[in-house]
Amino acid sequence: MSPRASTEECDLAIVGAGAAGLMAGIWAGRSGRCGGIVALESARKPGAKILVAGGGRCNVTHQVVDETGFAGSTPPAIRKVLRAFDVARTIEFFRAIGVALKTEPTGKLFPTTDSARTVLEALLRAAAGAGVAVRPARRVESIARDGDGFVVAGPPGTWSLAARRVILATGGRSLPKSGSDGHGHLIAKSLGHSIAAPVIPALVPLTLKEGSFLRALSGLSARVALEVRSSTGKRLISCEGDALCTHFGISGPAALDVSRHYIMAKHDDPGASLWIGWLPGETMESVDAMLREAGRRSAAGVLRDRLPERLARALCAEAGADPAAPAAALPRQRRRALAAAAAAMRLPVTGDRGFTYAEATAGGVPLFELHLDTMRSRKCDGLSLCGEICDVDGRIGGFNFQWAWSSGYVAGTGVDV
Repeated sequence: MSPRASTEECDLAIVGAGAAGLMAGIWAGRSGRCGGIVALESARKPGAKILVAGGGRCNVTHQVVDETGFAGSTPPAIRKVLRAFDVARTIEFFRAIGVALKTEPTGKLFPTTDSARTVLEALLRAAAGAGVAVRPARRVESIARDGDGFVVAGPPGTWSLAARRVILATGGRSLPKSGSDGHGHLIAKSLGHSIAAPVIPALVPLTLKEGSFLRALSGLSARVALEVRSSTGKRLISCEGDALCTHFGISGPAALDVSRHYIMAKHDDPGASLWIGWLPGETMESVDAMLREAGRRSAAGVLRDRLPERLARALCAEAGADPAAPAAALPRQRRRALAAAAAAMRLPVTGDRGFTYAEATAGGVPLFELHLDTMRSRKCDGLSLCGEICDVDGRIGGFNFQWAWSSGYVAGTGVDV
C-alpha cells in the first residue's frame, strides 16, 4: 500500500525500526505514557541488520559488557547508559518475550535456536503488543519543528506525520542496504546536533597491497596479536584474537576489532601503521632464541608447533629462509628475518572495505549532547536519540547490540509526552 499523502498524528514517532528503534518503541509503549507510537523504517522490511548479524544467528549480547569494550564518547557516559539496562536485564527481557539465550565459550550470547529470525520476530511481537505500529518502506527525508511537536515527512508529496515527540534511531552508515545510509546524521544536524568526526567504518575488513603473500593464504585462520603504532613507533592500541586471511586482505574478529582504531589513527597521523604478531606473547628475541635452540629441527617445523603449515612455510619464504633447513643452522640474517616476521610484521594495509561491509559506524552524535538518564536531546526539546546514530561503537561479540538494547530502553522509558 502506498504511503498516504495526508498528515497523520501520533504521540511518538520513532525513525528507524532496527534493534534500538524497536527496543525504544517497546519500552515507550510499556510505559503507558504514549497514546500512539509509530516506528518508521526506510527498508521494505524492518530489522535487516538483526537478520544478518552473527552469520544469521544474531549475537544478542556478551556475558561481560562494560564501557571498556566501546570507543567514541567518554567511558563514564557510555557506562551510565549501559548500567541502566545491563546484560542480566537483557537476558531476562529476551526470555520474557520468548527468546532463550545460550552462552558460547567465547562469551557471546546467541538464541538457542541459532536463528536471528527468532530474535527479530520476538521483538516485532513485543512491539505490536506495546502498541507500536511499524511502517516499513517509509523513508524519512526531513523532520521540522512545528510548535511543541514535529512534522516528520517522507519524499515531497508522499506522506507526513505530526508527532509530539521523536526518537531518532536511524543507525549510522554501516550496511547501507539495510537503510542506515547516514541520512540520520543529516537529520540530527538539521535539529541542532553535531556529528563527531570523522565518521568512519568500524568492525570492517582491511585490504592489503596486491601481491602480499597473505592474500595468497586466503581461508587461513590463526590466533594473532595486532598492534596500531604511530608514525613515531608509539604503540597506540593492541588486541589479540583470531584473524582470517582473505583474497583481499585480512578479516576475522581481531582484525575487525582493531580496524576502527587503525583507520582513526591513520586519519590523524598518515604515518600510522598496523603490525601483526603470529606468535602472541613472543618477541623477535624470544623467537630468535627458539630457532637457535631448535637443533636439527627444520625452521618450518619449529613454527608448525604453533602455526598452520601453510603459514609457517609462507613466513619462511617471506624471510628468505629455507623451510627445510635446520633452524639452528640458518644464516643469522635469515634466522632473524624469520623471527621478526613471526613476532611483529608490518601489514601493507591499503584501506578498508568501506561501510558496505562494516558492521558498525564510528562517529555520530556525541553523548554530551544528550541527557543520559533519558537520552533526550540537549539541543532540541522533544527529540531523543539512541543506537548507532550516537558516537558509540563497540568491539565484536554482541557489544553493539547491547548498546542498542540499553540506549533504546533509556530512550523509550525517558520519553516525556
